[in-house]
Amino acid sequence: MRRWLSRTVVALALLQAAWMAFDGARAFVLGDYVTPTSGEYAGQLGPWANLVAAVGIEPRSSLMKAIFVVYGVGWLIVISFYVQKQTWAWLAMLIAAIFSLWYLPFGTVSSMIQIALLIASRRVRID
Repeated sequence: MRRWLSRTVVALALLQAAWMAFDGARAFVLGDYVTPTSGEYAGQLGPWANLVAAVGIEPRSSLMKAIFVVYGVGWLIVISFYVQKQTWAWLAMLIAAIFSLWYLPFGTVSSMIQIALLIASRRVRID
């Protein structure tokens, strides 16, 4: 069970961090994030864009693209230290998950699961 919790946290964090880094880098290179190409939501960003716009950041701006890349790469680095069982990395993983709750919808769900599993892992001292 101990390994299952940590592996689940790592898998979810890797998916989220790698996607953010990829999508931000892709947006810099090609000009836009990955969006649906057909259907009702063609060309639209996810619900996260509304939250970002509400705090005054244009979702398709260079600033937001840079936030995606830096956050994603930074989180990937933290994940590598967490896997190496660095004592401070548990807290860094928790902070990374908390600060990505805004990334609706997948990021929010993934982060909530990570937060719960990280707290559970600390309570039973499995890390």
